[in-house]
Amino acid sequence: MSEIVFAIPGDLDLPTGGYGYDRRLLAEWRGSGVAARHLPLPGAFPNPGEADFAEAGRLLLSQPFESALLIDGLAYGAFPESFAAGLAGRVVALVHHPLALETGLTAEQARRFVALETGALRHAAGVVTTSPATKRLLVADFAVPEARVTVAVPGVDPAPRAPGGAPGAPLALLAVGSLVPRKGYDVLVEALATLRDRDWRLAIVGSPDRAPETARALRAQIAAAGLGGRITLAGEIDDAALARAYAAADLFVMPSLFEGYGMVLTEALARGLPVLCTTGGAAAETAPDEAALKVAPGDAAALAKALASLIDEPGRRSAMAEAAWTAAGTLPRWSQTAAIVAQACRKVI
Repeated sequence: MSEIVFAIPGDLDLPTGGYGYDRRLLAEWRGSGVAARHLPLPGAFPNPGEADFAEAGRLLLSQPFESALLIDGLAYGAFPESFAAGLAGRVVALVHHPLALETGLTAEQARRFVALETGALRHAAGVVTTSPATKRLLVADFAVPEARVTVAVPGVDPAPRAPGGAPGAPLALLAVGSLVPRKGYDVLVEALATLRDRDWRLAIVGSPDRAPETARALRAQIAAAGLGGRITLAGEIDDAALARAYAAADLFVMPSLFEGYGMVLTEALARGLPVLCTTGGAAAETAPDEAALKVAPGDAAALAKALASLIDEPGRRSAMAEAAWTAAGTLPRWSQTAAIVAQACRKVI
């Protein structure tokens, strides 16, 4: 194999888990001497116009035939089957999570994505996904042969243990992720609105730019609930500021409706933070039960009950934090993840 050509739509620097995963693969391969190259595709995927798709086709078909084409699922899952068939034998599809499971789609849009992704995946020589849960979805719902799927869970960088807030200070809750419908922040605000009598503060770190209407609605919801003084929308912040946010947190909260893996969960575990999350998608398996309290996605009442119990029981939080710190030592590193994906690409040629 001459090289891995990693085709990724849009801006690789966007602060999302999927783009973060892609960036780290490229960085690890550079550091370990794996021949790999980033091929930017138009940013309109997964909803390309005619010109966007034509440009993506031109770029992919012009690559050396002896190279493996690793194509991010944000683009590959939107390819018509006829085009995917023309790339058959050369492609490894990287599926962070199926496109049809993004929150906010109409029923017709979801059906369209299921049909497109099922057809495209039929012609992928290999499929890499980021969790066992997503692998099961692809096998059960997208007709992908189990033997064709490789699981490469995201790696984690070692991090110092979070000291948390000062004694007597309000309990510091932290959530991390872009302000998009799938993250379920509206459910979290609804839950916290019932817990005004508890002493807490929440910081949500994540870009408001990917779904501006969702961000506006969230700000309005916070204001209407009278929680503007207790909930901070921190926006997109740099790595140093994010590290400080983790260090200052007492409890990590992830109210997502669905996750293909949930990289922020392992980032919280790496710092020894107790976790409250949903069972949406792979999130149920990403954090160990001893370190995480889990509720059904979209259930504000269950989320409020779980939050109340953790706010009221510092001993329970402390035990969960110890379990999280123990789990931190068992988390995979990015070098392992990159090696698994590279091996999947080597099998193509």
